[in-house]
Amino acid sequence: MDMENKTSDESLHNVIHVGGMYESWFLDYASYVILERAVPSLEDGLKPVQRRILHAMKEMDDGRFNKVANVIGQTMQYHPHGDASISDAIVNLGQKDLLIETQGNWGDVRTGDDAAAARYIEARLSKFALDVAFNPKTTSWQLSYDGRKNEPLALPMKFPLLLAQGAEGIAVGLSTKILPHNFCELIDASVKYLRGKKFELYPDFTTGGMVDVANYNDGKRGGKVRVRAHIEEKDKKTLLIKDVPYGVTTTQVMESIVKANDNGKIKIKKVVDNTAAVVEIEVQLAPGISPDITIDALYAFTDCEISISPNACVIVSDKPHFLTASDLLKSSADYTKDLLKQELEIKLAELQEKWHFTSLEKIFFEKQIYKELEQKHKDWEAVLVAIDKGFTPYKKQLKREITREDVVKLTEKPVRRIYRLDINELNEQIKGIEGEIKDVKGNLANLVDYTVSYYDNLLKKYGKGRERKTTIKTFDNIQVASVAIANTKIYVNREDGFIGTSLKKDEFVADCSDLDNIIVFRKDGKMLVTKVADKTFVGKDIIHIDVFRKNDERTTYNMIYVEGKTGVSYAKRFNVTGVTRDKEYELAHKGEKNSKVQYFSANPNGEAEVVTIKLSPNCSARNKEFDMFFETIAIKGRISMGNVVTKYPIRSVKFKEKGVSTLAGQKIWYDTETGRLNTEERGVYIGAFEGEDKIFVAFKNGTYELTNYDLTNRYESNDVVYIEKFNPEKIVTAIYFDADKKQFNVKRFRIETQTLNNKFLFIKEGTSNYLEMVTTHTQPVVLLKTGKKRSPEEEEIDLSEFVEITGWRTVGTRIAGDDLISAELLSEDEDPDPNEEGIVGGQGELF
Repeated sequence: MDMENKTSDESLHNVIHVGGMYESWFLDYASYVILERAVPSLEDGLKPVQRRILHAMKEMDDGRFNKVANVIGQTMQYHPHGDASISDAIVNLGQKDLLIETQGNWGDVRTGDDAAAARYIEARLSKFALDVAFNPKTTSWQLSYDGRKNEPLALPMKFPLLLAQGAEGIAVGLSTKILPHNFCELIDASVKYLRGKKFELYPDFTTGGMVDVANYNDGKRGGKVRVRAHIEEKDKKTLLIKDVPYGVTTTQVMESIVKANDNGKIKIKKVVDNTAAVVEIEVQLAPGISPDITIDALYAFTDCEISISPNACVIVSDKPHFLTASDLLKSSADYTKDLLKQELEIKLAELQEKWHFTSLEKIFFEKQIYKELEQKHKDWEAVLVAIDKGFTPYKKQLKREITREDVVKLTEKPVRRIYRLDINELNEQIKGIEGEIKDVKGNLANLVDYTVSYYDNLLKKYGKGRERKTTIKTFDNIQVASVAIANTKIYVNREDGFIGTSLKKDEFVADCSDLDNIIVFRKDGKMLVTKVADKTFVGKDIIHIDVFRKNDERTTYNMIYVEGKTGVSYAKRFNVTGVTRDKEYELAHKGEKNSKVQYFSANPNGEAEVVTIKLSPNCSARNKEFDMFFETIAIKGRISMGNVVTKYPIRSVKFKEKGVSTLAGQKIWYDTETGRLNTEERGVYIGAFEGEDKIFVAFKNGTYELTNYDLTNRYESNDVVYIEKFNPEKIVTAIYFDADKKQFNVKRFRIETQTLNNKFLFIKEGTSNYLEMVTTHTQPVVLLKTGKKRSPEEEEIDLSEFVEITGWRTVGTRIAGDDLISAELLSEDEDPDPNEEGIVGGQGELF
């Protein structure tokens, strides 16, 4: 019994509770997933499965393509997981078009099409991979999972592969997302780092598109990039999406467009995928829909624009670390330099060994030490000792001791070597080896230069065709409420105080979108802003309701109210630029209980009308009827008291006469980075606009366009040559290239068309023709440079005298041959229009 009790007690002490098992086992599992599956290594930039694939392909490499199914089988000798994970990893590597050359249908990342089955597609290592990723002499090895074979701990990768390919993985409680970068830019940055210079790295995607890297923050965790597809305006009814953002397929883009249309965010007629060799998604617009606003809406509401947050997590010394793109590049460059150093040291040792044995061989034959083989020594050891003794006078010529192995190796030389021996040949070999040793030592002494030369050679061999595909651009911030189409209607019940989209039996107010806010003014002098909804109570006696535009500094509200405590009436003018939603604001002074609004008007351009005020007939005022001019009242804040109108009770206020705007023209700037108009003083000031004013824009392809000054207008900044406030009296002077005649022509004309948003070709038609210079200066004088760039000929020409004013359709007059280097505008207007002080392209230069 005692033994049984003792055994029972020991068993209790050895019990492991489930909680403890979970804690240790889960930690082991998490560590395994992080280190062995999901997160790449800093040294070679590879996940374990990728490293095993490349190692297996190197073992199979004979210069020919192998079936991917065979590669999978070879890799499974090293990879302890199923074939599906290997197959996916191979396809992923192949689609990156860097380490693996592919043959067959490998799918398409742009359309989301899958690769064909592994038995149908083939692969082999690229020449680039063979150059940068393999060297058994500098590779550290470990046993495979079953102990049968050796596999590399890390490949000797002499290139920043992790930044070139990018990486994505989800582990347990950890994830990584490293964006791909440009091949050529990575090499250039590596060289700059080795030279001690500053460098910058920005993502580049094989799918093309545009990227805004303002918040990339060097790829650090917490940074962000915005990626957009290029969208072109084919015509006023059709848009073409020319590529897809990184990580998004054409199918996803189309589905997001259809969804946005179904939700009423955009309005399209049809969307068609014409993708073949290049991406092209055709978006057909519904009648009356603006292409510019639709482009903004596509970026705002669909996958035509996405946001990506990088998270550069890598394995460093068997632990996950969060680094920056610069850290990754510096580490790669240092690793490459160290690998090249190891290769040079190995080569040096091999050359020194080769020099040693060649020198031994020369002495062995030249000094006839080989004749010891003909002597009758008592045994083989005695022969070896005799040969070693024969070298004694010459040992000082050598750089290391002669070993027994050296002597044995000499004796293994065939006898015919003696008869065919050429001592001069051995001397030449030794001389050549010494030259190689000198070169290797020189490279070791100048390791940075050697590494830079290595990178330069990589760029020369493999850089062609790997130029940047993604355009780096600053994106404009799209206000979603301003580009959402009017997909609903707002109604009001003024008496009961309800507004909403469901009150269809009540008074219609305006078309709006479900993202809009509504501003409401009540007779008690209170105002509030609320979001569009089915039905909202905002208070009784509504006197004005409209769609609210944030930061609107032009809509001016004119109001007359009576202050409840004193009975004095005041007039005020104010704007409402920003408020807290659903908060009531007092507009009548102090919000006294009996205060009320006697007159109210909303004026989109600050108009100041005239009203007739009639006082109560029982009051003691001498003049009981008079006119009040709102233009005499300054526009102030909404909390201002206003100007006293009268201390007597007012019987009525009636509109008498429409007033003119009291605001200056709306000042507008053109942002050359985003190609958008703005009132925030970004970019170049192009004028003050009001009424029917227009904008004149000239493009590289020789077309011009007249547009209104709506801030939603979009101009492709890379194509715009000239933009200014339109003046029909101005003469346009243009120089363009005529490819057919291989000459430059000049012409001067007035803008005769008045149609908005239509492009008119004002140079000779031809696919290779382009606009060199355009200006509206009154007396343009240009400096023409022709001939060779190093020693050009210069000539000043007054274009107003050189060519007459003709119609905009004329071909023009020859001014230079095809050897024109540049046309620089020298003249300036003596009395420029103060509203056009910042004309883009005003010097007649392409920007």
